Amino acid sequence: MKKLVAILFCFSLIFSSTILFANNTIKIGVYLPMTGAVAAYGQMEWSGIQIANKIMPKVLGKDVKLVLVDTKSDKIEAANAVSRLIQKEKVVAIIGEAISGNTLAGGPIAEKAKIPMVSPTATNPLVTQNKKYVFRVCFIDPFQGKVAAKFAINNLKAKKAALITDIAQDYCVGLSNFFEKEFKKLGGKIVSKTHINTGDQDFTAQLSSVLKSKPDIIYAPNYYTEVALMAKQAKEQGVKAAILTADGAQAPELIKIGGKAVEGVFFTGHFHKKAATTALAKKFIRVYEKSTKKDADAFSALGADAYFVLLDAIKRAGSTDGTKIRNALASTKNFYGVSGKINIGEDGNAVKSVVIITVKNGKFEYMTTVNP
Repeated sequence: MKKLVAILFCFSLIFSSTILFANNTIKIGVYLPMTGAVAAYGQMEWSGIQIANKIMPKVLGKDVKLVLVDTKSDKIEAANAVSRLIQKEKVVAIIGEAISGNTLAGGPIAEKAKIPMVSPTATNPLVTQNKKYVFRVCFIDPFQGKVAAKFAINNLKAKKAALITDIAQDYCVGLSNFFEKEFKKLGGKIVSKTHINTGDQDFTAQLSSVLKSKPDIIYAPNYYTEVALMAKQAKEQGVKAAILTADGAQAPELIKIGGKAVEGVFFTGHFHKKAATTALAKKFIRVYEKSTKKDADAFSALGADAYFVLLDAIKRAGSTDGTKIRNALASTKNFYGVSGKINIGEDGNAVKSVVIITVKNGKFEYMTTVNP
């Protein structure tokens, strides 16, 4: 009998401790591509989120517990990750995904469950379209495409452009279309349009079309691996046109893979530490670089911003109720994050600046900032 009482007492202590721990923590889910084709994005964003959590570990007087699920750079895995975070982990909100296609897969599940989701870097406008619970802290592609086209016309003095687009990615297709529309509107001419698929390694056919059409620039809004490989092969084939790409290229792997071939590549991006002006940015850069021994990059900065904006919304909501957090996110005004000032409206989209960056001497070099 004494043994039974002792066992029951131990169980009651464990159960009480579990309840106490649960009551003193707020669980936030994170779903990112930690492995697979775009793992660099997920790894950088997760690093930024962890540093943000180190800087701001509590909200509403409770510890924030992060629960990470790897999407393996796959749409089905992304959808499954969101379901797991909601149904099994019982998170109050979710950060992710890094790319548009995977966020489009996970978003509807969060929407149906009325669990707020904040993507650090999914830029395709469809991500938040007709959604009340899906948000982002990055600019959207219609704006990015316009900025790229204006830069091509005004700064690079381009009159003719060739498009090389990854048709396997919603982000790449959408951004290519937005660039083309604005480039034509500004008087430019598209002289070549070719397609690739994620994972392709031979771009001979596409670059042969480029050589025949003699463009002033190649616009290739694709992910870092494909951009780097394409740049190497373009140089080998004697292509002289400048290469302009987008935020998906801003990963150290672009330079690791492309080497000297990516020197002089231009792209539109979210963040460069030389352009960082906010107090939170300066603190984040200091803590990040001390902790990781690496330079603060765009994806870590955006991962941190997703975390900081979400915690700000929870604080203003004064609650972990999904609808209340959602309403607070939709009324985010003049939030001075790591990547600059962020405003978010009912449409879930962040209104913010674009930075123009080039590769120079094996590093990402800040050029200028374009405000909305």
